[in-house]
Amino acid sequence: MSATIIDGKAIAQEVRAEVAQKVTELKAKGINPCLAVILVGENPASVSYVTGKQKALAEAGMTDRSVHLPDNTTEEDLLKLIDELNGDKSVNGILVQLPLPKHINEDRVIMAIDPEKDVDGFHPVNVGNLMIGRKAFLPCTPHGVVVLLEKMKVETSGKHCVIVGRSNIVGKPLAILMSSRKVNSTVTICHTGTKNMAEITKQADILVAAAGHPSTVTKDMVKPGAVVIDVGVNRIPDSTKKSGFRLVGDCDYDDVSEIASYITPVPGGVGPMTIAMLMFNTLEAAMNQNGLN
Repeated sequence: MSATIIDGKAIAQEVRAEVAQKVTELKAKGINPCLAVILVGENPASVSYVTGKQKALAEAGMTDRSVHLPDNTTEEDLLKLIDELNGDKSVNGILVQLPLPKHINEDRVIMAIDPEKDVDGFHPVNVGNLMIGRKAFLPCTPHGVVVLLEKMKVETSGKHCVIVGRSNIVGKPLAILMSSRKVNSTVTICHTGTKNMAEITKQADILVAAAGHPSTVTKDMVKPGAVVIDVGVNRIPDSTKKSGFRLVGDCDYDDVSEIASYITPVPGGVGPMTIAMLMFNTLEAAMNQNGLN
């Protein structure tokens, strides 16, 4: 068996095209969806992510209100900027790129964003609404995973989904989404305290690797024919690359792809979906704030 590769780039492009079409329709009504991405400092990965988001905004026809602040920006000044953007009716979404410099409290920053503009879906109000099944901005990466499965027509109802990782950004919200009535999977979360993890992961019809460590999931942990979604993005040294590193996921890709039915590559799998769902959330925010949802 050789796994079918899930082309996240192609599916993300499809989602982004749908968003762009709706943006065109909104603009005809005088509504210009706008996202403010705030970057503090010069973290190379963060700069790269923000550049990707800006490119996606331009492609979707949305207004880009990105702000790049120096590394020594105080928490007070950042909170003041967020407050100003909260009150600016021309700005529909606010995203603060994480991680922040160590002198800034990330929780305080997330709490400061108006939940109606929290297009990352990290504010406790949105997290709480997600938990109880009320309308909320869905975190972009977990939402992207669900859309990937939908677009690939992977059967989820009644299937056992095992998620390796319990982060607030991926593992926990994905567990809620996968167990929702719409998706209807039975969910198990594995983490660093899980004993005999391979025994559990081998039960998975859908296995999601979101641990943040290379080669966390190996071939002996996967049931033949399972759908494997690799959320991990890890930089490992590679002298053959100009950058000196290459990106790998949390799965031992070559081995796992021999036994899985579907698998997402890294890069080119879940990553593009994260930005696509951010565009989707920004569109939703614009529609919500103009009484169109």
